[in-house]
Amino acid sequence: MKSYMLKRVITACFTLLAITLVLFILMQLMPGSPFNDEKLSVEQRLSLYENYGLDQPVIVQFFRYLGKMLRGDFGVSYTISKNTPVMQLVQTRLPVSVRIGGAAVGLGAVLGLALGLVAALKKNTIWDAAATVISVIGVSVPSYVFALVLSYTLGFKLGWFPMLYRTKEALNSSVLPAVSLSMFTMASIARFTKTEMTEILESDYMLFAESRGIYGPALILHHALRNALFPLITVLAPLIVDLMTGSLVVEKIFSIPGVGSLLVSAIQSNDYNLVIALSFIYSAMYLGIMLAVDIFYGIIDPRVRLTRD
Repeated sequence: MKSYMLKRVITACFTLLAITLVLFILMQLMPGSPFNDEKLSVEQRLSLYENYGLDQPVIVQFFRYLGKMLRGDFGVSYTISKNTPVMQLVQTRLPVSVRIGGAAVGLGAVLGLALGLVAALKKNTIWDAAATVISVIGVSVPSYVFALVLSYTLGFKLGWFPMLYRTKEALNSSVLPAVSLSMFTMASIARFTKTEMTEILESDYMLFAESRGIYGPALILHHALRNALFPLITVLAPLIVDLMTGSLVVEKIFSIPGVGSLLVSAIQSNDYNLVIALSFIYSAMYLGIMLAVDIFYGIIDPRVRLTRD
């Protein structure tokens, strides 16, 4: 098991290194530069390039940046907040996106699991049809449409929640964006749960469990649902990263100071260090979660292990 985990960790580290190299090269190939101010003379631009080390060959810049990054130094912002450490900018925004995204994941997973379970247990009934309609709407309608509807009805008309994000009312301000973002997750989990549960309920080992006198909640919870949860983790893992790193349109609608809008602003202004840092964090989160899923599967199912001690 240790060999399996070590191999997965090493693979994830090399993948992250490759992603960083590709990001760095792409930043160099982007048109324009961080210093596009027309008021700057050619000499001033050259001086800025020299000051930030951007006049060096790409390979030299990369290894210099990589060395600093391994020490937790992602450089400074060139344009958005000049000479401000990148991590300082990220630390003020990432928690907001993580909090709202985490709430959306939790809400979507719970509701989707319940919806899919009802659809599977009440197959070919009105409950199944209702769950299917809700799932189709959740997958088909973009999250920003739900955001606009919720903002108008619950925010503007009823006044239950703030229409715009307020730092002093972070909890109430997070409800509408979290619900909006959770709809796709809820629909995806519901559809997957229904498919898995329907297959499991019709399997031979469920009939065997019933023949042993196991009925009702014990049969559903301990035998059917338990086996359906394992594949569900694979579906849920990528959604966690997508939601926790923020949704640009939803952030714009509710004026949320998250990392999604920060990333777009950084790309538009060619703020190289900020773009690379945010993309690196996103990649690290994704690889970390997928690594955790791989290790989890290796623990619960020895058949997926590539090597053994």
